[in-house]
Amino acid sequence: MSRIPFPTVETMNEAQRAVYDDIVSGPRGRLVGPLRAVLHNPELAQRWQKLGEMLRFGTSLPPRLNELAILVTARYWNSQIEWYIHEQAALSAGLPQAIADEIKRCEAPGFTEPQDAAVYEFARQLLAHGTVAPAVYERIRAWFDVTGVVELTAVVGYYTMVSMTLNAHEIPLPDGAPAPLVPAQRDGVQALSTLAPICLEDIPA
Repeated sequence: MSRIPFPTVETMNEAQRAVYDDIVSGPRGRLVGPLRAVLHNPELAQRWQKLGEMLRFGTSLPPRLNELAILVTARYWNSQIEWYIHEQAALSAGLPQAIADEIKRCEAPGFTEPQDAAVYEFARQLLAHGTVAPAVYERIRAWFDVTGVVELTAVVGYYTMVSMTLNAHEIPLPDGAPAPLVPAQRDGVQALSTLAPICLEDIPA
């Protein structure tokens, strides 16, 4: 049960309906997740959904790596809807199920692809420390240039905002799906996940 009500097609005002129509006619195809809450402010919702559309579907990063970074972010924040939606997207983009399962269990993933490993560790460090070690940063920049490293940082930041919105308002999973993640609890509040670090030196560049 969500903490707030959501506008429905029948109750939307003109501005909300315009944003809704834009969302469902775009690559998402339906209104789920944080935009259900953000639609209470149509201008915010419109700017939000355009930024999200670009960062999910329009970066220069391969979809597999983009979705991997989103999964790492979802697991860190224990974002149930984010994981539910993006695990399937990551698998469809070629991420092995075993890697997704290891991230879900907060275990060190057994990467064989160096770019997967670098994106995981970049996202993990950024979430855990608010910055990234020089060697990890330079690996991403060497592969994807300045644009790629800027986009990857933006993806982690954007999906952090998504996670906070989903969690704060307790937005329910779509389609009656069960919660895929098991978050820790501390002092009666959902605790952040501790993601396992990996050593990039063990994985050829």
